[in-house]
Amino acid sequence: MFATSGMSQDELKKLVGYKAVDDHVRSGMVVGLGTGSTAAFAVERVGQKVKSGELKNIICIPTSVRTKEQAEALGIPLCTLNEKSHIDVSIDGADEVDPDWNLVKGGGGALLREKMVEIVSDKFICIVDESKLCKGLGPGFPLPVEITPFCHEHTMRVVASLPAVKPFLKEAVLRMGSSATNKRDGDNIAVTDNGNYIVDLHFKETIKDAPAAAAQLKNTVGVVDHGLFIGMATEVIVAGKDGVYI
Repeated sequence: MFATSGMSQDELKKLVGYKAVDDHVRSGMVVGLGTGSTAAFAVERVGQKVKSGELKNIICIPTSVRTKEQAEALGIPLCTLNEKSHIDVSIDGADEVDPDWNLVKGGGGALLREKMVEIVSDKFICIVDESKLCKGLGPGFPLPVEITPFCHEHTMRVVASLPAVKPFLKEAVLRMGSSATNKRDGDNIAVTDNGNYIVDLHFKETIKDAPAAAAQLKNTVGVVDHGLFIGMATEVIVAGKDGVYI
């Protein structure tokens, strides 16, 4: 471990993004590339190593249009899950990480594609700065739920009334403006890369049973997927004030 005190949040994100690639990505691999400000540093590192020739014969699967554009600009060879349904390793960030390594993801709106890629990966390396660690999921970051546009108000009401959700819920908010942020930055309903809407669930207290909430959300007709990633992370690399640790 080395001292990281005085480093900016972006510098900490760069440390974990680079470390994940240096530790886990090798020539000949199929690699899932995450979405978001932390994952972008991992994509940057893959691009450097492809350009230098250190990484040969690798192919990557991006989890969003944003990541695809970044990877293409860096000369990283890409494909989709249609061509490669088995992935050696995926690297991605998270919005919250609890002590059991359960995650909230999807602040950047790419939760469905991220989950599709990461669920078929032998290893999913989660990279975060220390601010993302929490004692329990819910109050620290809104939980995104991707829903179909058809009768979306109805689906929002059903989601808000689920037994594992309702007691802890403050409000359900339809994402507006850009789908890439859960801050309202426009007057139109945000649309994901998949043509769907996102409901952000704001919690007043910790979700008591995150696996139950995940199951109930997934079983709701009209819900495409949700940002609870339960038991999916193989390793969490954290950058904190005292250094980088796993």
